This record gives sequence, C-alpha cells and structure tokens, in this order.
Amino acid sequence: MALSFGTDLTGKTAVITGAGGVLCGMFARTLAEAGAKIAVLDLNEEAAEKVAQEIREAGGEAKAYKANVLDKENLEQVHAKVLSELGPCDILINGAGGNNPRATTTKEYFEIGDIESDTISFFDLDQKGVEFVFNLNFIGTLLPSQVFARDMIGREGCNILNVSSMNAFTPLTKIPAYSGAKAAISNFTQWLAVHFSKVGIRVNAIAPGFFVTKQNEKLLFNDDGTPTARTAKILAATPMGRFGEAEELNGALLFLLNNQAAGFITGVVIPVDGGFAAYSGV
Repeated sequence: MALSFGTDLTGKTAVITGAGGVLCGMFARTLAEAGAKIAVLDLNEEAAEKVAQEIREAGGEAKAYKANVLDKENLEQVHAKVLSELGPCDILINGAGGNNPRATTTKEYFEIGDIESDTISFFDLDQKGVEFVFNLNFIGTLLPSQVFARDMIGREGCNILNVSSMNAFTPLTKIPAYSGAKAAISNFTQWLAVHFSKVGIRVNAIAPGFFVTKQNEKLLFNDDGTPTARTAKILAATPMGRFGEAEELNGALLFLLNNQAAGFITGVVIPVDGGFAAYSGV
C-alpha cells in the first residue's frame, strides 16, 4: 500500500494517460488510495482495465478508457465519458510517452566506417521514427492538456503533472529524439505553468531517473536476467548505486499534488534519480 503522505484527494477526479504501464499504473493506484476517482487512460484498453480493476478490488473508484493521446477527436470523446461518469478533471497526469528503435543509434559514439557498416548511426536515424517519438511525448502531452484542462478553469486546487526525465537535464547516448522530446516536456511545463498562473492551475513535472519498466527492461537486462553493459554504466553513474523502485516516485507525486504543501509551487521539474543528474562522473 502506498502512503498518502498527508495528501487527501477525496472527491477529486484524476485523469492519467499511459496508465496501463508500470509507473503510471502505480500513479493511478496511489492516487486512488489518497481518495481520488481515477480515469485510467491507455491505448492498450486491456492494460487500462487491469489497472482499473485492481483499484476497484482495493475499494477505490476507477474506470478504464481506450485513449490515443495523438488523436484530439478521440480525446474529446473520452473526455465526455469521463465527465459523465467521474466528473470534471481536477488532476491531469500526462504519463504517456516512450522511445522508438528507429530513433535510436546502435553505438554511443560515431566512428569512421560506421556509415558502411550494419550499425544504425546518426545518419541512419529514421525521420518517421524521430517524428513519432517527438509526437508521442510532446504532442501526447499538449493534446490531453488542451482537452482536460478546460475542466480546471475557474475551479480551485487543480493540477497538471507532466512526466519528464533526467534525459531532459543531460541527454543520454543513443536516444537523441527521446532526450530532446523530454527536454521539450520540461520547457513546456514551465511555459504552461506561467500561462495558467492567473487561473489557479498549477503545472509541475517529475523527472524519473532509471526505473525498470516494460519499455526498457530489454536494454537493461539480458535474456538470462544478467545486467547488460549499459546497466553497469548507469549504476556507475548513479551515486546511490541502484535502480529506483516505482514506489519511490510517490513522495514527489503526492507532494506536488498537495495544494496545502505545494500551493506556491508551479513550473518546477523535480528529479527522482538517485543523484544521476547531479553526478559529473568524477
């Protein structure tokens, strides 16, 4: 069970995109334990329903919705259902995002001869793959905000929470599109916080460091369960020397959504990364 850290969300409706995944599914369960009604949005309807069912079995209120964060018409339809079934949105968590192999280089450094080899170098990055990554992360945050933030205008204590990454502080090797897209999320968080400051909507973000998820487990562990070379480099660059546990995001999550504790905080991006962004390597 997640601790509420004194955050009482009773009566509030939280809309969470990407909530069929590991981290955002945990966000959904955590906010339900704090008393919120949860709209579980995911392109994978089965995954969304599984999370919603877990919340209901634990005594919470949740409904699953198949949602495409890149389709505004679909989001408008989902919004109408959420409004009817759970009420107006008080909290929006923009958690949908991800990378694509077509926007990823094979090697960390370019070397002479790579153009003629079978490696995917900078020069081989696929435009459509890069566009997909930027769209999924940035447009996939902008469109849900346009649709659901309308509910927040003129109402007290409403929040938007975006999911950035430590990539936004320092880009990781191999994933230029994902790193750039997450930097855009951090910038957009600041922009939106200023834009909505006069109507009482707070906008913040959390920037997770390395957590094991379905999306990255193949990069971090071999088929036999042993750590990859990239895992060794990650842990060597993380002062706390380990991956984060999903539940360790809950403190930042609940703090930023607590209008008493964080009522004067907007436009910040909080790293939860075991010191990764602070470490120079020396």
